[in-house]
Amino acid sequence: MDQLFQRYIRAGAVGRDPDALAALFTPDGILEAPLVLPGGTYPRRLEGRDAIRAGMAAWYALPSEDTRTVDFGRSRYVLHPTADPGVFIVEIDTAFTDSTVMSLVQIFRVRDGLIAHLRDYFAH
Repeated sequence: MDQLFQRYIRAGAVGRDPDALAALFTPDGILEAPLVLPGGTYPRRLEGRDAIRAGMAAWYALPSEDTRTVDFGRSRYVLHPTADPGVFIVEIDTAFTDSTVMSLVQIFRVRDGLIAHLRDYFAH
């Protein structure tokens, strides 16, 4: 669980590498952000590894609306295993150098060591 989450963070939030990110998902994997408003710039739902790669590549190519810098030393997460060995939940507090914090929750459903469905609960 923790290794998969760490690889997910390195590929996505830190590395902004759509190929590495998509490789962490099953071929039919789903990346979903249910709190994101429809029609926004961040993809609300991407189905399939190819759609995840293309959708996140398009997102990473956009000029950033957020100019804050992550303070990795102050950022924290807590990983919660569940009764289902294929599901884990992560609470994340991303701290920024301007002293603000963005809190979010992610629910991972895993199959064969890859992400089958990720629900990312944050308000973009």
